[in-house]
Amino acid sequence: MASGIKFQLKNSVSPQRYSIETMLGGMALFDYNNDGLLDIFFTNGAAIPSLDKSDPSYWNRLYRNNGDGTFTDVTEQAGVKGVGYSMGVAAGDYDNDGFVDLYVAGVNRNQLLHNNGDGTFTDVTDKAGASGRTAGGGKPWAVAAGWFDYNNDGLLDLLVINYLDYDIANCKLCSIDGISTYCAPGNFKGTANILYRNNGNGTFTDVSESSHIGQYAGKGMGLAFADYDNDGFSDVFVSNDTFPNFLLHNNGDGTFTDVALETGVAYRSNGSVVAGMGADFRDLNNDGLADIFHTAMFGNTFPIYKNAGKDFEDVTEVSGMTAFSRRMTAWGTGAFDFDNDGWKDLFTAGGAILDNELEVLHRPALIPNGLLRNDKNFTFTDVSSTAGAAFLEPRNHRGAAFGDINNDGKIDVVVSTLNDKSQLFMNRTADGNHWIILKLVGTKDNRDGLGTKIKITTSEGVQFNQATTAVGYSSSSDKRVHFGLGKATVIDKIELSWPTGVKQVLTNVKIDQILTVVEGR
Repeated sequence: MASGIKFQLKNSVSPQRYSIETMLGGMALFDYNNDGLLDIFFTNGAAIPSLDKSDPSYWNRLYRNNGDGTFTDVTEQAGVKGVGYSMGVAAGDYDNDGFVDLYVAGVNRNQLLHNNGDGTFTDVTDKAGASGRTAGGGKPWAVAAGWFDYNNDGLLDLLVINYLDYDIANCKLCSIDGISTYCAPGNFKGTANILYRNNGNGTFTDVSESSHIGQYAGKGMGLAFADYDNDGFSDVFVSNDTFPNFLLHNNGDGTFTDVALETGVAYRSNGSVVAGMGADFRDLNNDGLADIFHTAMFGNTFPIYKNAGKDFEDVTEVSGMTAFSRRMTAWGTGAFDFDNDGWKDLFTAGGAILDNELEVLHRPALIPNGLLRNDKNFTFTDVSSTAGAAFLEPRNHRGAAFGDINNDGKIDVVVSTLNDKSQLFMNRTADGNHWIILKLVGTKDNRDGLGTKIKITTSEGVQFNQATTAVGYSSSSDKRVHFGLGKATVIDKIELSWPTGVKQVLTNVKIDQILTVVEGR
């Protein structure tokens, strides 16, 4: 059946091969109209060199989930066609009114879109003070953003991830053997990221300087949040492109310190940097400690860092990831339990950086997606070949977003492709395993419950997850928290730790349901 999703990601490829053209493709899976069904928002490019969405083929697009496997384009009536050359999107209810809002990150314009609760959005960027401009008035090229409550005050704050110091009016252009190609990031300086503190009145304050976030200039691409040391404050992982990664430890006093070097995630264990792309920051071995996985480019391999308590151990080689990823480039990624066996698997969205990679580097520009099954002992097996013919189609994939689109308890995936239609992969895994999805409703905490840590106990053991929408590359995934339960027929205990410190325990919980959990009830 046709889904009705006609969106095509348009990057305006130019003879000059401006770097921005290869970097777009973020999307969001979120329920904008609170009907219990995940809708899809796609970011899109713009004309070059004007960086204007000069005709409808450049519009960002919102598709409403009709609940029958089809989607309706509601972009115009919702008022979300966008401005400028868009890259990434973050979904979160910043004003706690019960309707999820969107922040769109881009090259020349960022946008904060307030969800009015009636199917429409209003651009409140300037009113809210969240334009993505620096104190000096410049607008850095932003590729991603994410919502999290860094100071545990019950309000979602916003982190904007900026990439290169880049201006197409006077940027360096590159070629290989006389053929124009996209420049490597080493040709440009990095930029600092921006942290906006939510003031609780519809406005934000740029606290990049006072929080020390602004001290760290990188070449950010992937963004993920987790409380890796379980001190009650959300920390930040940023995968940087051919530059040391950041692990920004939340000091609990409004400041952050980059501890990537001393914890072992700045570089690979051999001392090399990689072209960090999409990232996820979740517990992969059910020990209650958030691990780190991120994609990279051909020849790098995709690093996996196991959280050992005080620091991280590079387990890329022993996990099987080196063999899988050495000859691959991937962007979007996510750690989700696709077969509901109680262990999070890994997805990678494959695609080369250069659109003329075959011509100039003699290796494929079109790359298939990857699916790696978690073997439960911190090793992963490539099961891509069993995921279906469409899954294996080589393309220039970019962003990926994850969530249960048809509410059947299985995690589905939406993937964008440069200058091609997006792909919607419905999870048809038939293994009889059970599941639960938790929809959190914060009262003292942020309404989405982002940052809440959850431990569940069943006859099959314990597992951990957290509520977050910042997943992969430039994208935002379902805020609901999914657990595969294997063959367990009841959940003995669900323990929730909300960001403000509220603890909640549910016992003897029914399986195979989407359960709404209201904080403190």
